[in-house]
Amino acid sequence: MSWTPGGGGKSPWGGGGNNGHNPWNGGGNNGGGNDNGPDLDAILRKGQERFRKAMPGGFGNGGINKKLIGLIAAVLVLGWLATGVYRVQPDQQGVVMVFGKWVDTTTEGLHFNWPAPIGHVLLPTVTKVNQLQLGIRAADPRRGGASESRMLTGDENIVEAEFTVFWRISDAGQFLFNVRNPENTVKLAAESAMRDSIGRNPIQAALSDKRQQIADEARDELQRILDSYGAGITITQVQLQKVEPPAAVIDAFNDVQRARADQERTRNEAEAYRNDILPRARGEAEQMIQGAEAYKEQVVNEAKGEVERFLALHAAWKNSRDVTERRLYMEAMEEVLAGTNKVILDSRGGQGAVPYLPLNELNRMAKPKASPSNNGGQQ
Repeated sequence: MSWTPGGGGKSPWGGGGNNGHNPWNGGGNNGGGNDNGPDLDAILRKGQERFRKAMPGGFGNGGINKKLIGLIAAVLVLGWLATGVYRVQPDQQGVVMVFGKWVDTTTEGLHFNWPAPIGHVLLPTVTKVNQLQLGIRAADPRRGGASESRMLTGDENIVEAEFTVFWRISDAGQFLFNVRNPENTVKLAAESAMRDSIGRNPIQAALSDKRQQIADEARDELQRILDSYGAGITITQVQLQKVEPPAAVIDAFNDVQRARADQERTRNEAEAYRNDILPRARGEAEQMIQGAEAYKEQVVNEAKGEVERFLALHAAWKNSRDVTERRLYMEAMEEVLAGTNKVILDSRGGQGAVPYLPLNELNRMAKPKASPSNNGGQQ
């Protein structure tokens, strides 16, 4: 657009126009004076000369010296490359990306990657142990009010289990890029592993003596599942917090448990009685057997002795009948008269002598020998 003040069509830097006014002079209405203002071309030339003197290589006809441009470019490139140096702390892993693609995972120390915008490095913490609570009773309307803690045992009973999973990142690259929602993946896989472990054991094992074994089995199964996903997660521990029947049947279940406890107590008492009576019976039986064996040996030996004695007497009787018969008679009379009261009268006591019989003494000796039945009859 042209400058046309007053319609004259003249330049604003020179004189002219209807009045001949110039903005650089103080001309009045008469338009007098020859001062045309500052010379801009002269000012620009002076600035260029001063800048040329200040530069080490000066100016050429085409612009800045190529060496200076190369030096500045090299400095800029080196500075840009220096921004690609990064440090990984002991509790971190470096996830290296180039053009947005994960290419490597680095450990503790200084490393280099392409600077932005070509490369990028993520430094997630991998030593923190995360904790995940599972089995908390929260009603799920999609399952008719059932809770995620309700599980089926191997003997087709239902229990409600609450457990805690402890996990940490083992490979940051897999953790960030192989699974969409790592925490939810751990939750679903842990629930599946625990259901599998409890489903392979009876209810008594889950309620009492095999709780730790079930938790260890669930941990191993959970680790296997996550490894198959390439999740980059290590399960450090699974703790089975509480296992109990559903609240709707817990009273009936407790009654059953008390009945089983009574059954077990009665069985233990019976076992104790059996363990007490059987050894004694076996001992008495063994004693009776040994006594019978001893009596058998005794009777047989006595019989053999009597036979041998009889045979010896028979042989002696054949050799000397009178002496043997006399001896047998004396032995028999000795046995017969051994326990009787005797009064011996000497045939040489004389004719007409009256024998004295101590009847009182004989009666006193005979009284203690009276049988109880006779005494009872006398009363």
